[in-house]
Amino acid sequence: MSLNFSRLTPALGALVEGIDLARPMSRDVQEEIRQALIRHQVLFFRHQHISPIQQRDFAALFGDLHTHPIYPQHPDASQIMVLDTQAFDLKDNAIWHTDVTFTETPPLGAVLVARQLPENGGDTLWASSFAAYDALSDRLKTLLEGLSATHDFAKTFPLKRFGLTAADQQRWNETRLKNPPLSHPVIRTHPESGRKGLFVNEGFTTEIDKLPEEESKALLNFLFAHQSRPEFSVRWRWASGDVVFWDNRSTSHYAVDDYRPARRVMHRATILGDKPY
Repeated sequence: MSLNFSRLTPALGALVEGIDLARPMSRDVQEEIRQALIRHQVLFFRHQHISPIQQRDFAALFGDLHTHPIYPQHPDASQIMVLDTQAFDLKDNAIWHTDVTFTETPPLGAVLVARQLPENGGDTLWASSFAAYDALSDRLKTLLEGLSATHDFAKTFPLKRFGLTAADQQRWNETRLKNPPLSHPVIRTHPESGRKGLFVNEGFTTEIDKLPEEESKALLNFLFAHQSRPEFSVRWRWASGDVVFWDNRSTSHYAVDDYRPARRVMHRATILGDKPY
């Protein structure tokens, strides 16, 4: 295989050509993709047709896989999370968020495959936490450097929406016991590139620690708005067979909810990460 990476925006994103993800992959190609992920933050693969098992196996080349505590799993591969608008109201994905930051070791990344698409709409945007950090003033960077923020599973998965049946409520309670609110640094250092990026997100971050409530709220609102600026982002129009691989340590994303009542089905494999610092 001879890979070609075409940058999509100045901030992040590259189209990858010259590869069939359904075929076995050499260690050299794996490493080339891993390095490209660090460099570009989001990799887009067009015209791929991979099964859930092949999706799982591709993601597993880059680390152990996570099983989501709330969303359903694919029957052929339990590590594949099924995002189906016919089964779930997925409005919680229509905000800027970084996946599973309510855990002590948030994911390294994720591999998302489009399985069923609406005729129009349903795009996904990704934003670079590096670009957002770099655009801050030096004084604000200094202020944020020593701060941590609380991340809470219940912000995006409230009991009133995800505990409608007795079984759902039991699952929610078990997940809450395993995932109490915890803190991560507001500025995260990428463990492989050494670059710094913002590490707060509207999906799970509830407050900046040790600040008065109003100061915390004002600062978080500014950071949420700042990191979603268009110049830090790339927008992807899905087509059948598309696969996207993103670095969850340096990005946030937004699934545009503009296609109702059409159905949208996506499969996600999530790769376990490490403790932010």
